[in-house]
Amino acid sequence: MNHDSLLSRPVVHGLTLGVLMLDTRFTRYPGEIGNAATWSVPLQFKIVRGATPARVIEDEGRGLLDPFVDAAQELIDMGVRGITTSCGFLTLYQQELSARLSVPVATSALLQVPMVQRMLPAGKRVGILTINQAALTDLHLTAVGVDTTTPMVGMPEESLFRRVFTDRALPSEADFSVLELEMVVAAQSLVAQYPDVGAIVFECTNMPPFAAAVRRATGLPVFDVVGMLRWFIEAIRLQSA
Repeated sequence: MNHDSLLSRPVVHGLTLGVLMLDTRFTRYPGEIGNAATWSVPLQFKIVRGATPARVIEDEGRGLLDPFVDAAQELIDMGVRGITTSCGFLTLYQQELSARLSVPVATSALLQVPMVQRMLPAGKRVGILTINQAALTDLHLTAVGVDTTTPMVGMPEESLFRRVFTDRALPSEADFSVLELEMVVAAQSLVAQYPDVGAIVFECTNMPPFAAAVRRATGLPVFDVVGMLRWFIEAIRLQSA
């Protein structure tokens, strides 16, 4: 075996997915992407320093593509077989990351929207719940093939949810029951504004712990990043014979 082959071997064996994490301090509940207890297989996490929620969401990630590429390459060198991120707004980097990396990339739960739309009965549309509706632009949507007329509702600017998950609140201020109620209210608002919504996709990676409550309140299917990544992981993992 030559030297190059030895260098190409993974450093850590048994890894599946590499997760590019924003630079945050808020609580990550079980059931969301950034809590290791969510996953039954080994994932590798890498914080992209300087990639704060404000820079990624409100400033459209300007100047952060190369740091994300570099962090992803570190994970690939360790042995991961796919890359994802901890923020749905990184759809903006989907094409660039896919072009520059050697493994499959799934930046955002919004990748599911076109597929879910095709699954729905005639006359029904997908609705998106996002952390920040004003910041989720047509550029974010078209980067992953989402129709720009897709119904959308965001969390209110001064909601606890938005303050907690953009690091504008102390971790001690996070109250799961309040966050869950805000999610239910936002979902009900989406359905009230757009009665033809037949399924909901969560943009935000912090939303999956509240999916069950939203399903109960709306009676609709809910798709999020954790469900998408479980499917992704099964596609890329190497299993023992």
